[in-house]
Amino acid sequence: MINVEKAQLEKLNQSMQHVMRVARTHVLSKMGVQLTVAEKTSRRDLVTNVDHSNEDFLVQQIRQLDADAHILAEEGRGDQVKTMRGHVWIVDPIDGTMNFVHQRNHFAMMVGYYVDGQPTLGYIYDVMADKLYAGGPEVGVTLNGQPLAAPADLDLADGLFGASAPLLINDRFNMQTVIATSLGARILGSAGVQIGQVLAGELVGYLSYLRPWDFAAGRVLAESLGLVMTQVDGTPVNMLSSGAVLVATKRAQRAVLAIVK
Repeated sequence: MINVEKAQLEKLNQSMQHVMRVARTHVLSKMGVQLTVAEKTSRRDLVTNVDHSNEDFLVQQIRQLDADAHILAEEGRGDQVKTMRGHVWIVDPIDGTMNFVHQRNHFAMMVGYYVDGQPTLGYIYDVMADKLYAGGPEVGVTLNGQPLAAPADLDLADGLFGASAPLLINDRFNMQTVIATSLGARILGSAGVQIGQVLAGELVGYLSYLRPWDFAAGRVLAESLGLVMTQVDGTPVNMLSSGAVLVATKRAQRAVLAIVK
């Protein structure tokens, strides 16, 4: 007997992957044109017309796919989400806007879907590398439509670590010791791209100060692959607030928490 709920989830998963691919074509079509760039909180916190137009598109598509959707979107095109009850979608139209503006590379689009607070579906699209990580605990995780195997549970000392530049420079949470213990730091300036690298086993972990739209999709995918995502003190992440968030293999997480504490 077919599990109707799972079948519906698999259909939604396929539909959202199509939406993400269409969104990518929209973003790529804007790569050669003049961007409208504005500062949000500082000169290092940018927003562009492409962030806005891509968010409008993603929000519109999600509403068509899910009539019960409540949408928390980075640029405010969604709803005022105060609770994780019901169907909650969390959208980041361009993650790594500084990279998008100055490098035209190393940025991602991310969407996370939660049902009554439970991680259900997640999408991270490394736009320029054309890598779409998609899926969830019920449907499995794929990379460009092919099943993605869980990464090896390596220790911190056995892999590269994704670092936030400000945390490393200022040695917040003993980040310099974390990096010294690992095989080295990798800094890209995009949570989506670097969480994708953890999913793929290219990094054993990533630690940065993140907002919900920075980590919502990654949490779904990471936990589906046997990785862990917590706050830097080991407590659960709060899906509606910001914090220092760690995603890592289980062994690397234990090593980082021991250094942080």
